[in-house]
Amino acid sequence: MSAQFPVARPRRLRRTPALRRLVAETRLSPADLVLPMFVKEGIAEPNPIGSMPGIVQHTRDSLRKAAHEAVAAGVGGLILFGVPAVKDAVGSAADAPDGVVQTALRDLASDLGDSAVIMTDLCLDEFTDHGHCGIVTEAGEIDNDATLERYARIAVAQAEAGADVVAPSGMMDGQVAAIRRALDGAGYPELPILAYSAKYASAYYGPFREAAECAPQFGDRATHQQDPANAAESLREVRLDLAEGADMVMVKPAGAYLDIIRQVRDSVDVPVAAYQVSGEYAMIEAAAERGWVDRERTIDESLVAIRRAGADIVLTYWATEVAQRLAR
Repeated sequence: MSAQFPVARPRRLRRTPALRRLVAETRLSPADLVLPMFVKEGIAEPNPIGSMPGIVQHTRDSLRKAAHEAVAAGVGGLILFGVPAVKDAVGSAADAPDGVVQTALRDLASDLGDSAVIMTDLCLDEFTDHGHCGIVTEAGEIDNDATLERYARIAVAQAEAGADVVAPSGMMDGQVAAIRRALDGAGYPELPILAYSAKYASAYYGPFREAAECAPQFGDRATHQQDPANAAESLREVRLDLAEGADMVMVKPAGAYLDIIRQVRDSVDVPVAAYQVSGEYAMIEAAAERGWVDRERTIDESLVAIRRAGADIVLTYWATEVAQRLAR
């Protein structure tokens, strides 16, 4: 061989699809995916969400059908978001025994058994008439400690209805400790908590607020969700949640916070989840619809990036589709 040619040729391992598969450092598996699902009380047919093509607010029956489809594809978990028929200032429907989430939980627990992990978002924004994540004072501020009392009751209600994991997302100080005490006191010491530990005050949540009908009626959530400019703060939040009893931690959103996912993954020894949020979904779907990107390749690349950054679990609205494609 002439000295002018390279001895090291990394391209040798890229020559064929089979070789690339064999040496891939990061893999997607259906079991690592969690499907977020919206269920709305009082509708007769699934209600399409305009800003999230292909995603709907489910009826009780369509939720069960979609859950079966996801589980049949090998999706590892589902996470439920409820939209009640009636909202009030304290989110009474969030912990009502016959509330929309509790009813859906009993259906899915009966249908699915232990074939998938059924998670519940634990917050108040979908259930309050003001759209905020907690109890609002007369001055228009979120009362952190009063909100913790509501979260504790919601956690127990979800546990009683059959949740496998509760996932508090309100970013209230002390929320994990309050929920852990409530669950332990109600006889659910084995129920895991997936804490939304690093949840940013992000512009990427817009379509979700249409889906969950939870846009704030005044102000924003920057007083309790994290500033996108901060990174070290995330690690502090993670440490606090773990000290309070969290079993898993989450970073949300995912795509714009890959550096945070990696820092969290390197700093903890528990499972790390990342939520590929509604805005991430909507942007790819919109670009693909216009022919600007290859839809399937872009979806897969976005998910591989989240896994490569260190997420063990990925919440994504494409979970069923991707799981079905991986099984081909």
